[in-house]
Amino acid sequence: MKTDPVHRQNVTGALWMIAAMAAFALEDALVKAVSDILPVGQILIIFGLGGAVIFAALAHRQGDALLTPDVVSPAMRIRVLFEITGRLFYVLALALIPLSTATVILQATPLVVVASAALIFGERVGWRRWTAIIVGLMGVLIILRPGTEGFSALSLLALVGMLGFAGRDLASRAAPRSLSTAILGLYGFLALAAAGLLFFLWQGEAFQLPDARAAVLLAGAILVGIGAYSCLMKAMRTGDVSAVTPFRYTRLLFGTALGIVLFGEALTAGMLVGSGLIVLSGLFILWRGQKKRLRSVEQ
Repeated sequence: MKTDPVHRQNVTGALWMIAAMAAFALEDALVKAVSDILPVGQILIIFGLGGAVIFAALAHRQGDALLTPDVVSPAMRIRVLFEITGRLFYVLALALIPLSTATVILQATPLVVVASAALIFGERVGWRRWTAIIVGLMGVLIILRPGTEGFSALSLLALVGMLGFAGRDLASRAAPRSLSTAILGLYGFLALAAAGLLFFLWQGEAFQLPDARAAVLLAGAILVGIGAYSCLMKAMRTGDVSAVTPFRYTRLLFGTALGIVLFGEALTAGMLVGSGLIVLSGLFILWRGQKKRLRSVEQ
């Protein structure tokens, strides 16, 4: 029995995605912890420059050219804009709202990515998966609770960050194949530093020298973030977008667990219901994608 190469690529991409989500959840916890010590803009600057230096070193070691015409391609320019939007607004959300809330809202990213992949890349998404996408987005509304007393406008920061990350992932898919993961990481972290600089200037706060605790937290966040970023880029470049991206929901498990254990957060009924709708929608999208692929192979 021959192994379906597409299936093998999808499984590999899914494993990369799970590893990325575990690392991103830990990175979020470290960033949230250091946000109590340093201004958000300064965190983004240090985090971005630290990651950029390491990715530049990795690219140089691999013999990759740091500046090529592909780096300034339309897809890469769009990617940088989405990167800035996603990173800036999500870090603000981490600093101002519970980690578990920000993590849950972020889980809508696969739904946006799958819907956008159908519209932009022409991937076939039937009415059942469109229905699942709508149900998942309803889960986001349940979590946000707009129009109620429990609604917090600060939660919209996580929503905008989620949309930015979805756009970044799609742009990564469209980025020239000549660009390695290290090059994508380099410019992604440079965009993060640029976003931090703009926000730092807008805040108008004085630069603070990190103390020992802040330095350790930032160093840990940078190293974990680099690993997470590399895994994510590999995931988005391996297998079908509609098959790989649903595994992003595992970040919900990692993120909420860290929020409860490290920050003493509590999960509300709305968060549990909304999370359930988002996760079930993602799983259904994955199942439908696999079923459709198997049917096409048999034919």
